[in-house]
Amino acid sequence: MQFGVFTIGDIRTDPLTGRAATERERLEMMAAIAVKAEEVGFDVFATGEHHNLPFVASSPTTLLGFIAAKTERIILSTSTTLITTNDPVKIAEDYAVLQHLAGGRVDLMMGRGNTGPVYPWFGKDIREGIPLAIENYALLHQLWRQDVVDWQGRFRTPLQGFTSTPRPLDGVPPFVWHGSVRSREIAEQAAYYGDGFFANHLFFPKDHFVGLVNLYRDRFEHYGHGIREQAVVGLGGQAFMRRNSQDAVRDFRPYFANTAVYGGGPSLEDVADYTPLTVGSPQQVIDKTLTFRETFGDYQRQLFAIDTGGMPLKTVLEQLDLFGEILPILRKEFAAGRPATVPDGPVHPALRASASLTTTHKDR
Repeated sequence: MQFGVFTIGDIRTDPLTGRAATERERLEMMAAIAVKAEEVGFDVFATGEHHNLPFVASSPTTLLGFIAAKTERIILSTSTTLITTNDPVKIAEDYAVLQHLAGGRVDLMMGRGNTGPVYPWFGKDIREGIPLAIENYALLHQLWRQDVVDWQGRFRTPLQGFTSTPRPLDGVPPFVWHGSVRSREIAEQAAYYGDGFFANHLFFPKDHFVGLVNLYRDRFEHYGHGIREQAVVGLGGQAFMRRNSQDAVRDFRPYFANTAVYGGGPSLEDVADYTPLTVGSPQQVIDKTLTFRETFGDYQRQLFAIDTGGMPLKTVLEQLDLFGEILPILRKEFAAGRPATVPDGPVHPALRASASLTTTHKDR
C-alpha cells in the first residue's frame, strides 16, 4: 500500500494573514512539501497541471525534476497530466527524461482536466475531450512500447518512422494511472490497457466513485488482465489534524471556506460527512481512512491533499509531521488481512522484473 500527498499548486490569500505567496514562494513550497513528505515516510508526491490563474503548476516535469534532485526514495507523480491538451509525443519524451534522471521513481496520472478555457489555448475543442483522451493515450502507449512508430489519427499530424527519445528506462515505461471524477469512459480506458485507475473522490458522495471503481474492476477482468481484486486502484482524500478534534475544526475552517470548491457551499461538517475529507484528531484520520477499504476493497495508493485554501508552509509541515506518526499504523492496518492475490503499488524495480519475466517466457 502506497501513501502520498498531492498538490494542485494554487495561490490563495491566507485568510489569517491576508497575504498570498508569490509564484516563486508557492513553487518552493511545493518542493519543500515533497522533501518533507519523503522525510516523514510518504511513498508518493504528486503535482497537478494547470495553465490558468491562480495556479503555478504549469510544468510538472520541471518541478518534479527539481524535486528529484532533492530526494532519494519518494515516487514522483502527477495529479494530473493533461492527456487532452498536451502532445503525446512531448509527454512521452518529457516523462522518459524525468524517469531516467529520477532513477525510475516516476509514474503519472492521465486526466482530461476540469478547466474549459485551457482547450482552445492549446488549439483543442473541449467537446472532443473524451475522444482526445482516448486517441492521445493510444499514441502515447504505443510511443513508449515501440521503437519505431507509424501513426495516423484525427487530432494530430501523422507520424512516419518516428522514434521517441529517450527510450523508457530499462525498456519499461512509467506506470500510468487514469484519473477520473465522473467519466465512465476513462475507467473503461484504464481497464482496457491494464493500467491503474485513480478515483479522486474528494467532492462527490462515495457511491458515485464506488460505481466507477467497480466498473474498472469488472472491465479489467473482462480484458484478461487478472481477477477484479488484481486491478490497480488509487484513491484521493483530504485531511487536517490537530491533537484534538476541536482545534482541528477551528483551525481548518478558514482554509475550508477559502477554497474555490468548498467556499460558499455546504458546511465543513456536511462535506466531511459525505466525502473523504477528515478534520479531527490523528485517530479520527486513521479511522476514516481505514473505511475506504471497506467501501472500495483493497487498493494500492492513497493520496491526501493537505495544502489547500492558502494554508502556509508552516501549517502544512505540521500536518506532515502528524502524518508521519500515523503512517505506520495505517500501513499495519491496511496490510492486515490483505489477500495475497492483491498486488502491491507499482514501483519501477517490480515493473522491470515483471517485464523481464514476460520477455523470458515469450523467448522460450
